[in-house]
Amino acid sequence: MELQEKIAVPIFTEVDREVFLKEVYPGRRPAVLRGVDLGPCVERWTVEYLGMKGGEREVKIHVSTVTQMDFLHKNFVYKTLPFNEFVRRASEAKHSDFFLCEDESYYLRSLGEDVRKEPAELSKQFPDLAEDFHIPQFFESDQFFSSVFRISSCDLQLWTHYDVMDNLLAQVTGRKRVVLYSPQDALHLYLNGDKSEVLDIDAPDLKRFPEFVKARRYDCVLEPGDLLFIPALWFHNTLALHFGVGVNIFWRHLSADSYDKKDPYGNKDPVAAARALQTLERALHALDELPAEYRDFYGRRMVQRIQKRTYCHSPDSETKIPNPPTNPGISGEILN
Repeated sequence: MELQEKIAVPIFTEVDREVFLKEVYPGRRPAVLRGVDLGPCVERWTVEYLGMKGGEREVKIHVSTVTQMDFLHKNFVYKTLPFNEFVRRASEAKHSDFFLCEDESYYLRSLGEDVRKEPAELSKQFPDLAEDFHIPQFFESDQFFSSVFRISSCDLQLWTHYDVMDNLLAQVTGRKRVVLYSPQDALHLYLNGDKSEVLDIDAPDLKRFPEFVKARRYDCVLEPGDLLFIPALWFHNTLALHFGVGVNIFWRHLSADSYDKKDPYGNKDPVAAARALQTLERALHALDELPAEYRDFYGRRMVQRIQKRTYCHSPDSETKIPNPPTNPGISGEILN
């Protein structure tokens, strides 16, 4: 099988605000930040301590019979558990108490108090635990959007997706593998909205996804206490190598009015981008009125104009106008 190009994510040590803003942030590339003070959470957040501090507050969790969770096809169910019970189960390999099966996997992505309006914030949902975690002051306070608490079972792998805001993934306990793909490789990832349809990135079905091998793969393994800087629009896929606890800190890279104000998750496309995609859909519907050869011709003209107007060619980018897809379903997936 033809292999993807693999690139190691660079590691920076002893990073403070000045180093981050001068040496890391301007490059707009992922970076592992090692040695940043995250507070006493790295030593304190054992299963017992988490359960004691989190108490019986009920949390909504993902539960799956398989370790590769797929958001597009929903191969999991949502359940509710007291936080201390959830932590106990998530840390076990086999369960005496379970919903679906004794080796089911668990995943928590914390939510705001009003899940439809408020972003997650560790200091509000888990104030006692928030005291142990120091948010790195690498951005202005008015840029802050959310701090998302994440806990997952060992071996749990989450789907490849992008976020529209810059974020830091703090790996507090356990080890986690993260694979990332550049926004400039979006055409190779078979997108459906903000998610890739390629679920198994280590052994992809190349008959269904032949272009996937062209995407350059950035790899890193986060140790306890590490931070990973994930710039907006970079695709990422995570695999928990142990039972692990982390915190995602999101902040606004663009002006506040660029984002959808009714988006508590911070994953809706910027307002201008959403408007452009809606316009594109209308244009595609207009092309449907033409015979096939005309659709093909004017579709190629549209692609060429988009490429000339918008593509950014970095030194390592080899983005080209794509050939017509061999799978009839691919074109819609790429454009969505």
